[in-house]
Amino acid sequence: MQLDLLAEKKKTKAAASGKRKDMIPVPLPDVLVKAAAIPGDAGEKSAGAFRTISEAADSLGVPQHVLRFWESRFPQIKPTKLRGGRRYYRPEDMDILTTIQNLLYKQGYTIEGAKKALSQRKKSVAAEKITIEASPIKPTVKPALTDKQQSQLAVIRRELIALKEELEPFI
Repeated sequence: MQLDLLAEKKKTKAAASGKRKDMIPVPLPDVLVKAAAIPGDAGEKSAGAFRTISEAADSLGVPQHVLRFWESRFPQIKPTKLRGGRRYYRPEDMDILTTIQNLLYKQGYTIEGAKKALSQRKKSVAAEKITIEASPIKPTVKPALTDKQQSQLAVIRRELIALKEELEPFI
């Protein structure tokens, strides 16, 4: 009697999980896998998209609490926080986080050393901006159109106007 109950439990668990022993798993074609992908998945986000703390942690390969710790130690990291306290990292924050990860994990800096390296980097970027802004900007001079080019443009314009008039009843 008890064996029957155990066998019945196994059947109900298998049915609940959706697995059947008589079916062979078949891999889905790539087209279906891409179509079934969840929009907003971290793998699909563009480089300019905001990322949640879990997405940022996954892309950097560090736990979420490490990102929170880095926020407390590095004033350059300023994620946008919504009412509920949920963090959204901008692309600039992701660049800084990637730099911090590189300094700490790959180059072996301490937290204090990484802070100094980031502040020096910020100063050098600011100096580059000043030199770029100080350089004189040469005004661009548009070359004048020749008579032949002007006549060609006039013909094209007349043809476009005629086409527009023909298509107006359909618009």
